[in-house]
Amino acid sequence: MYQSTKAAFIKLKNNKLFELSVICVIIISALEIGAKTFPLSNTAVSITSVLDTFITVFFLFEISLRFLTDENKKAFFKSAWNVFDTLVVIISLIPINDSEMALLARLVRVFRVLRMVSVVPELRILINSLVKALPQLGYVVLLMFIIFYIYAAIGSFLFSVINPVLWGDIAISMLTLFRVMTFEDWTDIQYETMEVYPYSWIYYMTFIFFTAFAFLNMVIGIVVNVMEEEHSKEKNKNEPTLSELKQEISELKTLILKLDNNTSNVSEKVKQQP
Repeated sequence: MYQSTKAAFIKLKNNKLFELSVICVIIISALEIGAKTFPLSNTAVSITSVLDTFITVFFLFEISLRFLTDENKKAFFKSAWNVFDTLVVIISLIPINDSEMALLARLVRVFRVLRMVSVVPELRILINSLVKALPQLGYVVLLMFIIFYIYAAIGSFLFSVINPVLWGDIAISMLTLFRVMTFEDWTDIQYETMEVYPYSWIYYMTFIFFTAFAFLNMVIGIVVNVMEEEHSKEKNKNEPTLSELKQEISELKTLILKLDNNTSNVSEKVKQQP
């Protein structure tokens, strides 16, 4: 009975229609959350309440199904995505009323949209790539901050008299430089300073070259490399590793030697018989 029920659950879990229904429920959850931001009639409020209950029960059933059909239940919660999904489902069980936990329950219901990431493998690869790229990106961000700081100090010393609103101190100067890096009306800032310092265009050109071109391309390159590694790992996930192949070869050699020994023993016994 248990094995047949488990087999039925596994079949349901791997069913493409069930996976599609999970995605549809996540989309409906997102639409339901968005609808609550508008003024609704009493009928619409009742409908959204029923939808919210249905979505919560469906997610509870889906996470329970995944747990019951997992071969290694002890390792189920070692996956960060499983922990995230479980927390979202459990906290979603908190009723939305005038209690102190109502705000937390509403906020967590917003995060139910993120379950799309855990359901769609391609989105998981993107998030995993971004997380794994963060250590390498940290050094690029640190170097970019140093460049920002140097240019902001220079800009504050040179241009604070021209426009103290944009160059009054080093903090405001860094915000102005961020505006320059994102090309948000940066030419207006440049032409304003060029009226006093005609060669100040060199300041802006070099800053844009370092930040908008060099550093941002470095960030893109790091993320792309990590994404390629994650895609290759996903493709080779079911393929045996080199160590596993070596172990299998050694086991085969041992088995062949045993078979040879058994064969030689049998042949000797046959020869000894009259």
